[in-house]
Amino acid sequence: MTIDPGLESWLQLALAPGIGRSTFRRLLQQFGLPQAILAQPRAGLRTVLPPAAVAEIDSDGVRSAVARALEWAAAPSHAIVTLADEGYPRALLEIADPPPLLYVAGRSALLNAPALAVVGSRNATAQGERNAESFARALSEAGLTITSGLALGIDAAAHRGGLAGSSSTIAVLGTGIDIVYPRRNAELAAAIAARGALVSELPLGTAPAAHNFPQRNRLIAGLSRGCLVVEAALASGSLITARAAADQGREVFAIPGSIHSPLSKGCHALIKSGAKLVESADDVLSELAGFVRPRAKAPGQAERASPGASAESGLLAHMGHDPVDVDTLCSRARWSVEQVSSELLRLELDGRVTALPGGLYQRLERGTGR
Repeated sequence: MTIDPGLESWLQLALAPGIGRSTFRRLLQQFGLPQAILAQPRAGLRTVLPPAAVAEIDSDGVRSAVARALEWAAAPSHAIVTLADEGYPRALLEIADPPPLLYVAGRSALLNAPALAVVGSRNATAQGERNAESFARALSEAGLTITSGLALGIDAAAHRGGLAGSSSTIAVLGTGIDIVYPRRNAELAAAIAARGALVSELPLGTAPAAHNFPQRNRLIAGLSRGCLVVEAALASGSLITARAAADQGREVFAIPGSIHSPLSKGCHALIKSGAKLVESADDVLSELAGFVRPRAKAPGQAERASPGASAESGLLAHMGHDPVDVDTLCSRARWSVEQVSSELLRLELDGRVTALPGGLYQRLERGTGR
């Protein structure tokens, strides 16, 4: 394996305990590129670093971690991109806290493609997942790479939509790039590595930890021209991404939902605070210059009731579009509990209705492109 001394020096500093992102940037400002930093007398580095951090730079543990990272980077479709590289994402140079380096598996050129973040709840409704996937596909077809965080629910649906479109998707991880989290998304992660890009700023082997995910969210927003929130509770981590996008001067978009759904509260709060309410991919594209509109609006629209829906089932006519319980349906339709339960089961098997927590049911729409 041919070792790039420049990359090796970047890794030696990035992997040394006690040297965080802000400290790394101070070293760069004071001494120049990493090779120049490492050429300094260790006493001189103590003007910026504590003695323990200076000692770690040359430790066996750091050298072993550097060798492992270089071996990983030598594999096909793997890259480690530093602040000094031409391929470093220009959008991240605009944020307050850009990472010194990024681990990339897949199409590293996507890091400089026009992108849109699509995020939302891990515990999404089936309708929310359909909206996320159809919006992401239409926006990907229009020229926007979809960025998200590989979480369950809305993130995973957004990645699927991005892969289905022409501009693909980027998954920003809150773990080392060699760890897939959650494991249920392993197949999706493999597809993204093959046709999109997996990205992490964290060292290889970094396990999931709560404090890493808000930091991951700032990169999702930073790589993107805007952030679309599909479903989010008031305490959702997706709102962290939206706030990061707003702080970075990006556009923030939100899809409204039922006033009765907890997963609409976060989106409604964003809209109240100035996020743009969107019902179709066109609503997003009209705010972002330089993109063609999708050829067909339907795949990227929030689904509306189909004209013949009520004719397909008498019960659907009584459901509306908000979550509803069995007792309410019995009262509206004047059916017995057995009749309502039987019809709900049939509709659920047919993909027309989904069961929600708390004994609630919600209508789904056809023609979502899933």
